[in-house]
Amino acid sequence: MLHPSSIRESKPHLTRSISLTEAVIYGLGIIIGAGVYALIGEAAGIAGNSMWISFVIAAVVASFTALSYCELSSLLPKNAAEYHYVKHAFNSETLGFLVGWVALCTLLISAAAVSIGFAGYFSSLFGTPIVLTALCLLIALAFINFFGIQLSAEVNAVLTIVAIVGLLIIIAIGLPFFGSVDYFSSVKPMVTFADFMNPIAIAAALIFFAYVGFENIAHMSEETVHARTVVPKAIQISLTISAILYILVAISAVSVVPWQQLAESSAPLALVAGTVFGGNASLLLSFIALFATSSTALVIMIGASRILGGIAADHGLPKFISRLHGKTQTPYVAIAITTVGAMLCVTLGNLKEIVFITDFGIFIIFFAVNWSTIAMRYTEPYAKRAFRLSANIGRVPVASVFGAGFSLYMLANVNAKAVMTGLPIFCLGVLLYLLLHFSRKKRLAAGATKKAKPGGKRWQYKE
Repeated sequence: MLHPSSIRESKPHLTRSISLTEAVIYGLGIIIGAGVYALIGEAAGIAGNSMWISFVIAAVVASFTALSYCELSSLLPKNAAEYHYVKHAFNSETLGFLVGWVALCTLLISAAAVSIGFAGYFSSLFGTPIVLTALCLLIALAFINFFGIQLSAEVNAVLTIVAIVGLLIIIAIGLPFFGSVDYFSSVKPMVTFADFMNPIAIAAALIFFAYVGFENIAHMSEETVHARTVVPKAIQISLTISAILYILVAISAVSVVPWQQLAESSAPLALVAGTVFGGNASLLLSFIALFATSSTALVIMIGASRILGGIAADHGLPKFISRLHGKTQTPYVAIAITTVGAMLCVTLGNLKEIVFITDFGIFIIFFAVNWSTIAMRYTEPYAKRAFRLSANIGRVPVASVFGAGFSLYMLANVNAKAVMTGLPIFCLGVLLYLLLHFSRKKRLAAGATKKAKPGGKRWQYKE
């Protein structure tokens, strides 16, 4: 049973300074980035002119889960969000740790995907090696992350505004061409309805990566002012804005450039701009894409370090990982570990393969979060929720049911190679948990006392 004190907003040493506006920009910073700037070409190659439908499907699927995050974040406004949601919903530290581990690994793999997307645009401009460029970006972002959440928020705000301007330019370019193509034509001739929907569903599974990020707003709950109300609002606003922009950009892109050319381009939106206005516009969009992808990578790495530090602060991992730096008040150990982890993930494969691995983890997490929302309606029916889903059957929130169902459906559309690559990574969490659990039991059996190590402050939860 969830103790009442455990659902109060925790009083950590992390600085609580993020406002609603900053939280929305933070969400937009991670949502808007690699999804459109690096993946729209891949999506066009799968679904053709009808890829805009894939963006709609992915947005609907994301919105159901986003509403579950809204309710749970208003109930448990803590970093390492999924870890706490599952742990309290099922009264199981084991399940909480495993879901938290999948969330952490997914973020690191996602950061690798975005950094490769950044490197692709950077390489097209300056001819640098893609892997080396991606690694250098991750190191640079680690320093920004280390020097404080306020600096990170300010840098992210600038990068995000530039990224949004880039999408608005693409929409403006495409407006005169709207209606010039058949927006329901696919890559393969349609004989049956399944011939039409299958590529769209597969593209939606890939495109879903474009909407991943709204959940990271919940990972910053302990650095957000009035988190119970601000976090749910920020999730809804940022996802809505992103979905509208994405769908319009997808329609604009196929209206200006044939989907075959988009599929072959490593910088598809730059190609769209260059087709209408020439090389200078293409160059401008390439630079904007650098801002967009770097913004996304920054926010992902912030979220990853907060998940790792949050789990450690709750005793799910060694305590030293949650240590905060005395001056910057940032989890410097967690930042270092997540940076190294993301750098290792860069070697997993090409962008498309890494994105599918990311989606595999995301769908697992989203299923767990939706199911946790349903479970908490029964285990904690009277707990205070600043945001509560209104459409219910009995106690069961309809949005969470759809979110869980769609997450399973989207899992079925993730390719086998992504599953075979991602599953061993996620299963490492089982081994890690067993090792930590065995070590903890051994220390307790020996009568060891847990003493705080000197050298820095750590999160302090009121449980």
